Amino acid sequence: MGILDAILGFLKGPLNDFAWMYTFLPCAIVGGLFLTIRCGGVQFRHFGHAMKNTVGKMFQKQEAGEGAVTPMQAVTTALSATVGTGNIVGTSQAIALGGYGAVFWLWLAALVGMVTKYSEIVLAIKFRERDSKGDWVGGPMYYISKGLGGSWKWLAALYAGLAALACFGIGNMSQVNSITGSVIGAFAAFTSVSAGMETILKWIMGIVLAVLVAVILLGGIKRIGAVTEKLIPFMSVFYILFTVIVIGAHAGNIPHAFQMIFSTAFTPQAMFGATTGIVLKQTIIWGLRRSAFSNEAGLGSAAIAHAAADTKGPVNQGLYGIFEVFIDTIVICSLTALTIICSGVEIGFGVKPGSELITAALATVFGNKFASLFVAIALALFAFSTVLGWSLYGTRCVQYLFGHKDARGHKAVRVFQMIFIVVVVVGCVSPLEFVWDVADTFNGLMAIPNFIGLFALSGVVAMETRKYFSDKNNLR
Repeated sequence: MGILDAILGFLKGPLNDFAWMYTFLPCAIVGGLFLTIRCGGVQFRHFGHAMKNTVGKMFQKQEAGEGAVTPMQAVTTALSATVGTGNIVGTSQAIALGGYGAVFWLWLAALVGMVTKYSEIVLAIKFRERDSKGDWVGGPMYYISKGLGGSWKWLAALYAGLAALACFGIGNMSQVNSITGSVIGAFAAFTSVSAGMETILKWIMGIVLAVLVAVILLGGIKRIGAVTEKLIPFMSVFYILFTVIVIGAHAGNIPHAFQMIFSTAFTPQAMFGATTGIVLKQTIIWGLRRSAFSNEAGLGSAAIAHAAADTKGPVNQGLYGIFEVFIDTIVICSLTALTIICSGVEIGFGVKPGSELITAALATVFGNKFASLFVAIALALFAFSTVLGWSLYGTRCVQYLFGHKDARGHKAVRVFQMIFIVVVVVGCVSPLEFVWDVADTFNGLMAIPNFIGLFALSGVVAMETRKYFSDKNNLR
């Protein structure tokens, strides 16, 4: 076994188990319940208020002050990093690797994930600061170091370092790899694609995507916000529309789909048997894991984008966290799952799929050629926007590590951005399994210091929540 194989084995084995089984998953559920109680069930009691003050204000004209973005640009930048392959490919993988019951655990993680993300954003606004350019910067590394004090700066630096590494997996390689796979799939629907042609297409896609990322990334957060503000609503509406059409065409299978989800959430072997390798542990793990990959609640990443918002206060922006998880997981991931299950397409349980499951499901109504082309376009837009969002997260983390108020920090950011652009090409030509293993492991690791900060500062979140909802002017 070579050194690379040994490293990959450690990444996808012991390190992955530690990050997910023994750290992230308990924190996501138990921590989410703890924050729910501490904040008075804010995501349930004030859900209507959250929707009114987020989606209800989407189409109002918004302006931002110097060094900031509008609340809408902040949320679309954050959504750009979450609405992506996690909703399409990630949900497909949850079903294939965890069975239908994984969807139940995906929903459960989202319900408690709403308050987790809300808390992250509240703290990000509470403890943010200006950098040397006058831009607002914030996120877990800032609320850990400022909220917990100087003796915890090591934990803030650990988060920033792990998040900077994670952005190459979740926010880069996994996204561009999915784009490339879907584009090749679209080509294959219209003509035969040889192994040589597939390699050429991967390199072409890698170079083209790298150039596009470079043009937008080097323009800073305002350019990223301007692009995502247009991309996110457009692509989300069309994806929702087409999945609803497919579910409607197979409406007779909807009750059976829900029956399979709930009946196998706790006893997966009752349906799948031992031959698939799907047991309750796998059902829970893949449901929770792909929920986190989709909405990023617990990772603290979205808080980095929200920290730049021109907002009235922490809770005003925190409400967008509730909205984001609801739209991302409860709506879009559920539509993906129901489209696949209701369509009746064959699922290779135990095998990690790419975009082929959702393509096959859409093809039952729209035909293979249209479905392949649509998924290629949808994944390209979804995943590209995710790359933009995570490029910002990585930039902010490097800024924190090397100083956001001096020349050394600016130089480090430029080096990071150049590496990030190069990795786009690497992700396009790398094997699917390798890309997702790297993304999964670093996702779980970066959440550890963030959860410590969330639990330790939960009192601050609770105080800000009580202060906001006790003011009758905020409830009008």
